[in-house]
Amino acid sequence: MSNVASTAEPPYAGLFDRGLAVLELLASSAEGSSLTDISEQLQIPRSATHRLLSTLCDTGYARQEHERGTYVLTSKLQALAFTHLAADGTIDAVQPVLNRLAAEVGELVRLSVVDEQRLTWVARAQGARSGLRYDPDMGMEARLSCSASGYAWLASMTDKQALALILRQGLGQVQNYGPNAPQTVEALLTNIQAAREQGYALAVQTFADWMSAIAVALHHPVTHEVIGVVSVAGPVFRLGEARLHQIAPALIAAVAEIQQLIPGSPALMSPGLTALSLTPGGQA
Repeated sequence: MSNVASTAEPPYAGLFDRGLAVLELLASSAEGSSLTDISEQLQIPRSATHRLLSTLCDTGYARQEHERGTYVLTSKLQALAFTHLAADGTIDAVQPVLNRLAAEVGELVRLSVVDEQRLTWVARAQGARSGLRYDPDMGMEARLSCSASGYAWLASMTDKQALALILRQGLGQVQNYGPNAPQTVEALLTNIQAAREQGYALAVQTFADWMSAIAVALHHPVTHEVIGVVSVAGPVFRLGEARLHQIAPALIAAVAEIQQLIPGSPALMSPGLTALSLTPGGQA
């Protein structure tokens, strides 16, 4: 009898492919992953997995939590990404606008960029000077089903296209996000449709039980497709729904200003960060 496992093509045949797969797996786990979990999930032999992890630790991209035996990423990868963003002018171009908006509304302002089928936060400005402050790490991938940034981006698509992206990422579960996180397609589409009608998206206690946010899509000046999203987020006791609507005009004006600056920002004009042009069938 033939051994199927021995003849099947390994999912990550090359050393570089394996290394990238380990990095992506570690990036998706804030608590880290054990050698065994990484080996099993990626179907890479334990010995090869151990060598890859040792190399990542030796080069400063990962470290081992000896008490738990798990491996976690360090901040070196994130620093590398932000070095690139600073070098190509993205942050320099938009940061003053984000700073002014944050000072005006007194809350956290963030810019996320569309990169293939993801929405990733790349720049921020903190306007809250006292009390509870929401100040997350950059480089995180937005949860599309329960974030204002996700709704703002999905509102630019057909329902079929939007649901295809949600299916790839999955619905955010209430136990992991906020009590109002949509748990059905119908509830999700209601939020997306509201964003289309208003011209901005709201998320109240969907991403976290204490948080609310508003977001506006950033359009490419030539193709007019969405290439990013600017959002304002903070504690729900300061950012109730009425306050979110009050903030909307300032946020819309800031996005319009950033769109005028895009020609001077190579990263936001580059094909890799331009929103995918999806066909009605949902294919790139």
